[in-house]
Amino acid sequence: MFQVRIHGRGGQGAVTAAEILSVAAFVEGRYAQAFPSFGSERTGAPVMAFCRIDDRPIRVREPVMRPDALVVQDPTLLHQVNVFDGLHPGGAVLVNSPLPAAELGLPELVAADRVLTVPATALALRHFGRPVPNAVLLGGLAALTGCVAVDSLVAAVRDRFPGRLGTANADAAREAYEHVKHLREEPVHAETD
Repeated sequence: MFQVRIHGRGGQGAVTAAEILSVAAFVEGRYAQAFPSFGSERTGAPVMAFCRIDDRPIRVREPVMRPDALVVQDPTLLHQVNVFDGLHPGGAVLVNSPLPAAELGLPELVAADRVLTVPATALALRHFGRPVPNAVLLGGLAALTGCVAVDSLVAAVRDRFPGRLGTANADAAREAYEHVKHLREEPVHAETD
């Protein structure tokens, strides 16, 4: 089972991101579940959402405590909430930031090669004019982990947001996918030069 925990702030679409990711898994014929963890928080308050993907029915119904991957929609959460709590050894982390991971002031226990960044808010603003990074980050997550294929993700995004908004979100998600794919290839090129 592949488990994802999404950390964001109210209004950034963390819950929607988990739902879109689960639909992308359904598109591939797999089992998935998505659900949030929040109370009566206001816009801007920290929230979490969870997604599980498996080839078999998923029976567990509790929050994801040992994620295989983390998505951090707001980099200010890195220093306000223990987002890395329970991260599976070797787990992947994707952070919404224009800065490289090495400049985020992350704890030493998180290896820099496991943490990648995507300027998701900037991509969202450029593609559809709103600072909502959720679908954009899912494109990066697909490239980082292979949890779903980018085409399945694009289908789920377009299903969730029909029309021009869906196309713009899908294009931004594809751009984030290519961005992360390029970042993952860089170290290989550096070693061969």
